[in-house]
Amino acid sequence: MRAVWLREFGGPEVLEPGDAPDPVPGPGQVLVEVAFANTTFVETQVRAGTGPFRPPLPIVPGNGVGGVISAVGPGADPGLAGQRVVTSTGGSGGYAQRVAVDASAAFAVPDALALDAAVALLADGRTATGLVHATRVRPGDRVLVEAAAGGVGGLLVQLAKAAGATVVGAAGGPAKVAHVLGADEVVDYLAPDWASSVGAVDVVFDGVGGAIGTAAFGSLRPGGRMAVYGLAGGSWAEVSEADAASRGVSLVRSIGSPAEMRAFTESALSEAAAGRLVPVIGQRFPLEKAADAHAAMESRTTIGKTLLVA
Repeated sequence: MRAVWLREFGGPEVLEPGDAPDPVPGPGQVLVEVAFANTTFVETQVRAGTGPFRPPLPIVPGNGVGGVISAVGPGADPGLAGQRVVTSTGGSGGYAQRVAVDASAAFAVPDALALDAAVALLADGRTATGLVHATRVRPGDRVLVEAAAGGVGGLLVQLAKAAGATVVGAAGGPAKVAHVLGADEVVDYLAPDWASSVGAVDVVFDGVGGAIGTAAFGSLRPGGRMAVYGLAGGSWAEVSEADAASRGVSLVRSIGSPAEMRAFTESALSEAAAGRLVPVIGQRFPLEKAADAHAAMESRTTIGKTLLVA
């Protein structure tokens, strides 16, 4: 089969398409013929060697795919063959035409939901759903969503609105600001003193980190909640537990157990199938152009989710 290899850390060009052995499903596993592979910004950081972890090389990157089950291993339900699923891969192996995964890791894709949309929701949907749950967004809250034109951010805007909140969507630069959908207000966080124009908020979703996240923290009312879940800006927001405690601010840094994360994924897929949650797929690249996909994400010009088409 064809796959994309990471043999050394570096720029996007180190992602090289090539051949890989066809996986064989083991006991309790299924073989998935990949149609779409998910990409995340943290994967660009891992590829560069600057991410939160450094895997042993060489590897086939990628931690989320969607496709059709073509074979089942010993002990797995034979009735799963032919089913459309999305699944995590256990941390690697997703940038490939086939993956073998535990049958228990796969999620059936509802008939009413397109497979590409389900893949776009696999990581981002569970994250956004879990963040809204963990911060207890409720009617009347004023919520600031950073990176609101991105995959997770766009879903957070929708979910916070559905919970009855007033949403301020923040994005970096005029092009990104123009693609923030559904927010009550939109601000450019690259503008000077942008946080002052936001005013006081009850909840902050910090997916950018760095100075942007730190400035957003300053906008929180006493007793507010801040979810710190991303470092697209290159570093975590400089927010101390002591500062938060002095203002009665709750900091959310984790959103659930494995069982809860599975429930969040199922909820996102169900909401999308019902038309109440819509992921934005801004870019698609052929599998063998994974390097171009990473370059586009690092250029900060992408909108919504970026998928690889196998």
